[in-house]
Amino acid sequence: MRDEDYIEHLFVSFNHDYLLFFTDQGRCYWLRVFEIPEGSRTSKGRSIRNLIQIDPEDRVRAVLAVRKEDFLDEDFLDTHYVLMATRRGQVKKTSLEAFSRPRVDGIIAIDIVEGDELIEAKLTDGNADVILASSSGLAIRFHEHDVRPMGRNTRGVRGISLGTGEQVVGMVVVPEGEQPDVLAISARGYGKRTALEDYRIQARGGKGIITLKTTAKTGPLVSIKGVRETDDLMISTQNGLMIRMHVGDISVYGRNTQGVRLINLKPGDAIADVTRVVTEEEEEQEGAAAGAQPVESA
Repeated sequence: MRDEDYIEHLFVSFNHDYLLFFTDQGRCYWLRVFEIPEGSRTSKGRSIRNLIQIDPEDRVRAVLAVRKEDFLDEDFLDTHYVLMATRRGQVKKTSLEAFSRPRVDGIIAIDIVEGDELIEAKLTDGNADVILASSSGLAIRFHEHDVRPMGRNTRGVRGISLGTGEQVVGMVVVPEGEQPDVLAISARGYGKRTALEDYRIQARGGKGIITLKTTAKTGPLVSIKGVRETDDLMISTQNGLMIRMHVGDISVYGRNTQGVRLINLKPGDAIADVTRVVTEEEEEQEGAAAGAQPVESA
């Protein structure tokens, strides 16, 4: 693996399990695990573009792993969903069953209008809570039940209302019973963690409540994540700076605050992306799973 690269997803999978790749133009592609060339633990692997027939202008935004037995289980397919969000605030839930018939050239996962793009896709059991956040620093939390299941070739429904010039910067899906912290980071390197309980449940489609108080000093909100104290993050900037950071080192503050400076940026630079990365402990634990083949995706 190159020095500037890092592991973002690590799945423990068997050879006949499935990986679903969702692109920013709203298409879904499949790979069976056995279709990925096997390599050593230290080999760098192959580009996804060499394994699926993705359009040159399209980018993979999300990867979901589904076990073979789950794809063959009608009850599992009927009770699990792919939940998607777009840059313009649309959210859509589609039964996993609709993605159970592979095509080499992929299928439509969501109808994307001109000027919009898919930013995230998550596998759910229909009982999760959803948080969408906008670049203005507002976030809305609503029940997944508020999003009715729809077919693949549809645009979804309004998840969050956006003002002029605003866009969705992230989606957090909180499975029933879990209590992650909500991490918010701004373009100028300010950030914080906030307790999930500080985000009240609202009706889908509203503007939301403050998750990070944005100012000229902080810049707009650029990322929101559901995190645990033991997680690691990789923060990258527009000028190519990459910093690994432990979530436990980020302070916890209330919603209506700007947080603290996490990174000192040079003039003209800004945060470009924030990614939760696989820790060495996770890699060792997952790779040691009995009888399974670990699959790494950068």
